[in-house]
Amino acid sequence: MPIIARLQPMNFGSHFRAYALRGGEAAEPIDPFLGVDHAWISAPTFPPHPHAGFSAVSYLFLDSETGVDNRDSLGNHNLIAPGGLHWTAAGRGVMHEEFPAETGKTVHMVQIFVNLARERQSDAPRTLSLAPEDVPVVQLPGIKIRVPLGRFGEIRSPLMPPTEVSLLDISLDAGAELSVPILAGQSAFVMPIYGKLAVNGEYYELDRFTLPAFPAQATAHSISLAATQGSVKAVVFSGRPLHQPVYWQGPMALASPEALAAAIAAYQHGDFGTLDSPIAPVDHT
Repeated sequence: MPIIARLQPMNFGSHFRAYALRGGEAAEPIDPFLGVDHAWISAPTFPPHPHAGFSAVSYLFLDSETGVDNRDSLGNHNLIAPGGLHWTAAGRGVMHEEFPAETGKTVHMVQIFVNLARERQSDAPRTLSLAPEDVPVVQLPGIKIRVPLGRFGEIRSPLMPPTEVSLLDISLDAGAELSVPILAGQSAFVMPIYGKLAVNGEYYELDRFTLPAFPAQATAHSISLAATQGSVKAVVFSGRPLHQPVYWQGPMALASPEALAAAIAAYQHGDFGTLDSPIAPVDHT
């Protein structure tokens, strides 16, 4: 039986609306994920901010009206196009900012926070990107599966992130059913995006603020998805739990109080770099 995880509505002004999922001290029951925000953003909302100890991952749905202008203190400045993914592994610390490429148009995305193993939290920050056209796609009768992270069967994303996780963007036409394999030792959870989704025979909708999470099992298993009451979209997340403590302060999450204190001191000392220069439009061509 799944564990029921709960979503919380989260709004900032009139330009940011989200359903937020957060884990507990060790991100149970969604470890190694610390959280996911299913968001709609139509204007810059968050100023430049620090990250340390985990990865911030942005995946845009294909129905997003515009892309995301992404920049960081490593000198990266790029467009995340609808259907694309960008992974920022903060490691020992980085400054980061994202905002809609075109104000007034709505970005539809999931912002994913993935924990780093304790021994990788002091690594130098780095980034990975995947363009929409490079995301592998599995087509089955009435079913479309995009694989920006991880794998579905023999189909694998080309990205090799520092924490091995899967993200499957699944669209089901009315009447379609799909069995999603989950590897032994991996936890998983299913986030409805739209429509009334049957997961192992139980129904979930985004506006009901609940989703099913499946703790890691010793043997491989599968999750059944079905669109018995109209077409649906869902994202299935999975990964091997890290089973390590999480100490939060704002946008930093480390595996010990001492490491968190050191990250805060490094940020205050300016070791994360800066994003103080004026924003120049990214080349969208």
